Amino acid sequence: MRKHLARQQRRRWRWRRYARDVSKITEVAITAALEAGAIAFEGFRAADLEIDIKADKHDLVTRYDRACEAHIRRVILEAFADSSIVGEEDGAHVGTGALTWYVDPIDGTANFASGIALWAVSIGVARDGEMIAGVIYDPVSGQLFWADERGAFLREQFGQGEDRPMRSRGHADAGEATVALNFPLARDLVHFEALALAQYAEITREFGQVRGLHSTCIALAWVAAGWVDATISFETSPWDVAAGCYIIRRAGGSFLGYLDGAPVAEGESHLAPHYYAVGSGADYELLREVMRTQSLRPVA
Repeated sequence: MRKHLARQQRRRWRWRRYARDVSKITEVAITAALEAGAIAFEGFRAADLEIDIKADKHDLVTRYDRACEAHIRRVILEAFADSSIVGEEDGAHVGTGALTWYVDPIDGTANFASGIALWAVSIGVARDGEMIAGVIYDPVSGQLFWADERGAFLREQFGQGEDRPMRSRGHADAGEATVALNFPLARDLVHFEALALAQYAEITREFGQVRGLHSTCIALAWVAAGWVDATISFETSPWDVAAGCYIIRRAGGSFLGYLDGAPVAEGESHLAPHYYAVGSGADYELLREVMRTQSLRPVA
């Protein structure tokens, strides 16, 4: 009996220590996102904003993307010096510890560069490959979406408000649903162009509302909050989706990463190049068919 009680006590102690560790990780991610958002906001709609092209005219970057990522890296490494960091702008920093941070300093750079208020900071954290925390901060609206083992929460007032639990929800009837459609983009028309255009037409006929947000993490955050019923996109990177996929799941929604026409294992979904996310209580066969066919494309 004493041995059993001792084992229970050790398990409780390990859980409390784990919870404290995750809480600290989440707070570091929140701090980094809020501070990076403030840096980026200084350049939003600035008259002298300089815009550079990365891969092509659809792939833009500004000095604020680079400055925000550099700041996020500093905050992370000051708190967890042995972390690995996978960022959009500066590539990978390989550490010796268990934590990997996926960082998109400004998700929706094209919107940011155009003065469109749909962009956000995204930070997802994995421990030994398992997602354990996610933070998305929209500096224009002042909305902070975050999740860890405690659940999924929305904090408003630029990070100063109270945390309100989020519950993802979706309409069962596609005719009543709103889909945030990051498809078809120019990169999608390289593959199966006629099919992509036909599928887009079918989606606009079937769904009640179709919106192009052009910020992956905002679309995912809005699915988690229950404001959008579903979203899909192709040829994304882990820093685009790591935070959002975790927040959606903690809010009760579903996130599926796709490769070669089928969903991948849940633990690897943030590494998959294509995704389908949907609110709790909803699933749409048309979107699943789009995912099945379009995810057959070759991956660079």
